[in-house]
Amino acid sequence: MFLSTTNTVNDLQGQFLNRLIAEIEDALLFPRTLPVSEQYPENILTNIRRLVFSSYGLLAINFRRFFVQILQSNVGPPPTSTPFWEGSTFSQIEPAMAFQFGIPILLVREKGTDVNNGIWAGGITPLNIFVDWDSDNQSVDDFFNSVQWREVFANWTAEVRGNYLLRTEPLFNN
Repeated sequence: MFLSTTNTVNDLQGQFLNRLIAEIEDALLFPRTLPVSEQYPENILTNIRRLVFSSYGLLAINFRRFFVQILQSNVGPPPTSTPFWEGSTFSQIEPAMAFQFGIPILLVREKGTDVNNGIWAGGITPLNIFVDWDSDNQSVDDFFNSVQWREVFANWTAEVRGNYLLRTEPLFNN
């Protein structure tokens, strides 16, 4: 499975990512990511497409990366003057490619990240189910022991296994 994440994490995000990888491996799925476990000689978008196409599921984690404030807009007043968190630009690209290829997607984000941005804004069917980690108020263990995480992860894991069977079973002829 494709684990879509950023390479730049703080200590708490690193703990979360390590626990996430352990959860994935405990479910007997094997995370692959760019450029850590996979690297091809093509450009980055081709590398992403190759990894998505050769995976049976995608789990995208969107960590807080940049605390930004909009000062100006090219047309009219800024939509907001309140500072907010943004994640990696690839957290939009990789799930979009996975959706295009029809593989099961699980979206996990650090609470407050990209709440008005693309697929992370919510309500975009069928990408409307994702799990928020409240890093300010919830420990890593509390998140991974929560019913919400266990339920969503178990469902996604079953979808990944079903996709694997669909794509690897030989055709049956009558």
